[in-house]
Amino acid sequence: MFLSVATAHRPATDLGFLLHKNPARMQDLDLGFGRAVMLYPEANDARCEFVLTLDIDPVALVRGRSGSEGLLDQYVNDRPYAASSFLSVAIGRCLGAAMGGRSKERPALAQTKIPLSVTVAPLPVRGRPDLVERLFSPLGYAVEVTRHPLDPERPDWGEAPYVTLRLSGTARLADLLTHLTVLMPVLDDRKHYFVGEDEIGKLLARGEGWLPDHPERDLIVARYLKRRGALVRQALAQLAEAASEPDAALDPAGQEETEAAIERPLRLHERRLDRVAQVIAESGTKGGTLRVLDLGCGDGKLIARLIRDPAIAQVVGVEVSSAELARAARRFETLPEALHRKLALLQGSLIYRDARLRGFDAAALVEVIEHVEPDRLPHLERALFGDAKPATIVVTTPNRDHNALFPGLPADRLRHPDHRFEWSRAEFAAWAGRVASDHGYAVRIEGIGDAHPDYGAPSQMAVFSR
Repeated sequence: MFLSVATAHRPATDLGFLLHKNPARMQDLDLGFGRAVMLYPEANDARCEFVLTLDIDPVALVRGRSGSEGLLDQYVNDRPYAASSFLSVAIGRCLGAAMGGRSKERPALAQTKIPLSVTVAPLPVRGRPDLVERLFSPLGYAVEVTRHPLDPERPDWGEAPYVTLRLSGTARLADLLTHLTVLMPVLDDRKHYFVGEDEIGKLLARGEGWLPDHPERDLIVARYLKRRGALVRQALAQLAEAASEPDAALDPAGQEETEAAIERPLRLHERRLDRVAQVIAESGTKGGTLRVLDLGCGDGKLIARLIRDPAIAQVVGVEVSSAELARAARRFETLPEALHRKLALLQGSLIYRDARLRGFDAAALVEVIEHVEPDRLPHLERALFGDAKPATIVVTTPNRDHNALFPGLPADRLRHPDHRFEWSRAEFAAWAGRVASDHGYAVRIEGIGDAHPDYGAPSQMAVFSR
């Protein structure tokens, strides 16, 4: 498999800073399913070209699989040779920082549209002859497709379902790589791995800003999710929801600026997440492994702390907002494969019973309950404490008593405009004690952050255990 990305932007060698790959060195990476080799055939101020080749061992792909059914197809197929989902995974693993639009040395350039050209070969295309143009042209690329005969010596046999694709246009490198990783498996209409609900989050993250309005959106979603009807319907519904959300809803970071400005001098958010991660890690038995829920996971900051803990076998993030779920998926696109297998992202509401959330060892609700309408809290309690019933539940919420110490926060105002309430220490203790008694848990409460002798710590945490 062959991928080339080139630019004539001057100095063209800045492409190396965007790709995080030194033009003077050849690099290779073992991906488990194959070996990626990266090099620069040309690198000067006028033009710079980066090439990634992927070599796959077809025997290694099926080694260890049980049963003989379909064995010939397992060995004799185009997977080691065609630019398929294997190449999409390789791009994510090898060029993850570039896909994320990050460049320490050239941060402004990473966010700038520059002239780019790309070549992919051989690219499998299953569908109408104009399918490549229908997918890439609406994104602003000039598309050149070179079709190949099945046998050059037998033109009467017709064309092979493989092409050489060349794209050119002015775009951010991150956008170009993202478009390729989504649309190559769509053109191939196959994927080499199981497609589950976590693929929805990945698609929403990679499709943010272009997929909701793409004229072939439904086809892209159906093929990307391997035509799994329930997943396709869910993804299309979330895309429609994202398209209808106002700009503020698509920018939770902007919405939270008030609360962040209040708490930032205390480093409260980081200290809160660190403490919750520590409590969850300590909740497991010695030598055991934990399955953990992050309920209301937002863009995944707590998950980022949990996922690398070897004592944690699985982390499932649950979020009602499709925009936040997309941000979480994007945050974890470049995780090593071994860690990525531990992660799942689900869209769901916390006030309804959900069979997917049963059987976990621990759950966290970090600054979540204060966003729930008080008359709906009993539904959350029944769904989490009564139905899901993880062995350990960690709940954090602001301490209203401490608000008096925040300069610039009026006495009658909450820390965040979306908070439905903020509890005093006595109110939180009363709620936690009642919920624990109703559902068979013990509970302890502690403060997070530096405690004031009269007003207590700025945040409060309840740890429920069965």
